Amino acid sequence: MEGSWVSLLPFLVVIPIAILSKQVQPGLFAGLILGCYLKQPNLFGGIKTLISYITDNLVRPNNIRMIIFLYVFAGLISLTKMTGGIKGFVDLVGRKVKTKRAAMLLIWLSTIGTFNNPNFRIVTIAPIMKILKQRLPISVHKIGFAIDVTSNPVVVLVPIATAFVGYMVSLTGTALQQVGINDSPYSVYIRSIPFNFFSLVIIAIGIYYSFFKHFGNDSEETIGKSPNAQKEEEELQKCLRAYEKDTPSKPWNLLLPLSVVLLLTLFLSWWDGHTQASSFIQAFIKADALGVMLEALFITLILSLFFYLVQRFNIAKLVTHFVSGGNELVSVILMLTLVWALSAVSEDLGFSKYIAAHLIGWIPPAFIAPVVFLLGSMLSYFIGSSWGTWGLLMPLGVTLAHQAGSNITLVIGAVFASGTFGAFASPLSDNTVALCTILDVPLMEYAHFKLKPSLIAAGISTILFGVASLF
Repeated sequence: MEGSWVSLLPFLVVIPIAILSKQVQPGLFAGLILGCYLKQPNLFGGIKTLISYITDNLVRPNNIRMIIFLYVFAGLISLTKMTGGIKGFVDLVGRKVKTKRAAMLLIWLSTIGTFNNPNFRIVTIAPIMKILKQRLPISVHKIGFAIDVTSNPVVVLVPIATAFVGYMVSLTGTALQQVGINDSPYSVYIRSIPFNFFSLVIIAIGIYYSFFKHFGNDSEETIGKSPNAQKEEEELQKCLRAYEKDTPSKPWNLLLPLSVVLLLTLFLSWWDGHTQASSFIQAFIKADALGVMLEALFITLILSLFFYLVQRFNIAKLVTHFVSGGNELVSVILMLTLVWALSAVSEDLGFSKYIAAHLIGWIPPAFIAPVVFLLGSMLSYFIGSSWGTWGLLMPLGVTLAHQAGSNITLVIGAVFASGTFGAFASPLSDNTVALCTILDVPLMEYAHFKLKPSLIAAGISTILFGVASLF
């Protein structure tokens, strides 16, 4: 059975189930069960093998560190909401905008303080723009597109202090290990960032849409009559789900933790790698990226808790909100666990060997990156999840690239770009759903509006992947 077509079955099961259920986890679980029973084809042997693969992969140091990082990061963000950091950020910037251009500029500049997670960014900035829409004649589609294009496409390009980077590095490391490559996963991920062509192209289109393209219900830059303060506050409380009604307005409760975790990550990355490197840049490459991010996060959490306690926030309430925030990522942690186990069982079934022996000849090395991008884009559009697409496609993409002698860094960039396409363009994306809910825009109407620029960006990206594959 080693290296036979049977090794493809787990992945062939995963994709249709994920598409039909609109959820990645059921497909991953079904593929994992099938793979385990292929390894041990008896009633109880398959279940024992399933448990073994899950537990063996969970207890690996890098994997458990990844889970802790995701949970603690989500908990810290929940604390910034509870202590009024987001509300303070809203109050700080939301009522100072007087023109359409300033409003669009606010969307782009606010990325600096909200780049760590797309949904976090959306629930922070979208309510502000909803209120500004009452004052200024701006197309709601224009607002939505600008927020959308500065969410997932931007976050995937930021290599530090985001909820994405640890997950992306972990997937990269798992896929590289699967084919026997011992390069630093973080350095490979860093090198793949310029090859996320979809993000770069859609951001450029977003700039054009935000500042140069005229929309039908845009008019000259005039200031509408501002609603009274009470009505404005009621509208803000209604649409901003990021804080409770009695939450204070304290912008530093958001800005300080974000600044500390960012600066600490940079400093500790240099500190961890400087003894093994001969240059400043080399120090960052040599650093243990996941360990450094985890250290920076825990130091920030401790300092933030002290900062909040000095402000006399209730410690029991802080603990409750921290746990509640962390629990929001349990589904992501589950998905990541299933990806690790499925990758391991597929490899043990001879997945790489079969790819090398049978599939490489069908796809010329120069076409692997474009094909991976197109396949991943279609998959991500149907499931609406960038993380799910990356988890499903990364092992296949890296294996294809390695066995064909293609540029692995380029193919990893293609995998990340394809997932970004789905998270941005799909009406099933949680980013799209959250944005439309807050802005009160019909979901399918908005999804149809942004499909054209999304397809244009995808077309340009496919060409760029083809051209890059030739060098």
